[in-house]
Amino acid sequence: MSYPEYTHEKSRALFARATKVIPSGVYGHLGPAEGLFIPVSKWPMFSERAQGTYFWDVDGNKYIDYMCAYGPNVLGYNDPDVDAAALAQLKKGNCTTSPGSVMVDCAELLVDTVASADWVYFAKNGNDTTQIAAMTARAYTKRKKIIFFKGYYHGVSPWQAKKDYSGVLPEEVWNNIIVPWDDIPALEKVVEENKGEIAAIIAQPYDHGNFHDNAIMTRAFWAKVRKICDDEDIQLIIDDVRAGFRLDLAGSDHYFGFKADMICFCKALANGYNMSALCGRDHLKSAISGMNVTGSYWMSSVPFAACIANIEKMKKLNTPQLFDTLGTKLINGLKIAAKENGFDLVVSGMPSLFYLRVANDDDLYLHQEWIAECVSRGVFFASHHNHFINAALTDEDIKTTVEIAEDAFRAVKAHHPELA
Repeated sequence: MSYPEYTHEKSRALFARATKVIPSGVYGHLGPAEGLFIPVSKWPMFSERAQGTYFWDVDGNKYIDYMCAYGPNVLGYNDPDVDAAALAQLKKGNCTTSPGSVMVDCAELLVDTVASADWVYFAKNGNDTTQIAAMTARAYTKRKKIIFFKGYYHGVSPWQAKKDYSGVLPEEVWNNIIVPWDDIPALEKVVEENKGEIAAIIAQPYDHGNFHDNAIMTRAFWAKVRKICDDEDIQLIIDDVRAGFRLDLAGSDHYFGFKADMICFCKALANGYNMSALCGRDHLKSAISGMNVTGSYWMSSVPFAACIANIEKMKKLNTPQLFDTLGTKLINGLKIAAKENGFDLVVSGMPSLFYLRVANDDDLYLHQEWIAECVSRGVFFASHHNHFINAALTDEDIKTTVEIAEDAFRAVKAHHPELA
């Protein structure tokens, strides 16, 4: 089956307007530069509306969305139960001088849900939670250094950047130590070399970084990391901003059989309503209580109500199992479509958070071309980022996705007669 390519006249015109008043037009990971829209002509720049697992761009083109707003869409856009809870709270109050009582309800639910949580500290972005976690670890241990795993991304604060990033001072990253994933001897070595100086290890639950195949860690690996932290009084911070609630509703640390000292949540927390949460263990409660970190909207009530409804519905649907089932079905279909057209599609990571790579060439040009052909036909993938499953995705959506992916493979093959 052949699918016609979309056009983007209105989107281009709107982007031209945006570049005059907004740096880069659309900045950050949602924009064409960091999102690596290659070629940019294949991609929409602005959406008009969204529903369930779809969004429509300003030109009226419909997309099956596997980026899910880069994670926040976990139940489906405009989920009726979450939106009803949010609207009911909005009529009562949102950003008020004293926080609404719903904040306590939300915190109690999270402590009850997340296995390693004894307390919850609310904010707005994933970056807020990783920033506060690092500050808490340093306040508690009175140490400076933090260990990262290679290829890390934990937000945009200068301390978690690389020293050659624009605007970042070398002294802001002097206390960062980077070790390879899944290399316990290397980790033990830097801990011994910096004995009594390391405040924390911060890591995603597994290596789901960009520009490389994702690698799932074992329970044995995490047990060893946990023991190193216990032996050296190092705080173990898990950045669950991206993977949180997609592997395990009790937290990804629970999925891998250990307890983090602090765990960071954001994207899937409230189905798109703006909030994040740092959960931690009792021994850190006094340290974080003594710090002055807050924000103008961190205690707004509407997202708390949305979060409660979202978590309750995820529990009812058993979304981790649902995502695993749907993701596995999609991945198998994509692999078959690739193989039948002479392409080697490598899929890595978890089915709920899968990463794609067309491995026919080392420079990734064929991969980027295939992704762009999928997008221009109505399946929104990203070139160098993991993808997300949401609860509104259906078997029919998966069938259509595989058909479009196959059509896109045929288009790439037609562009490259040397592949025949």
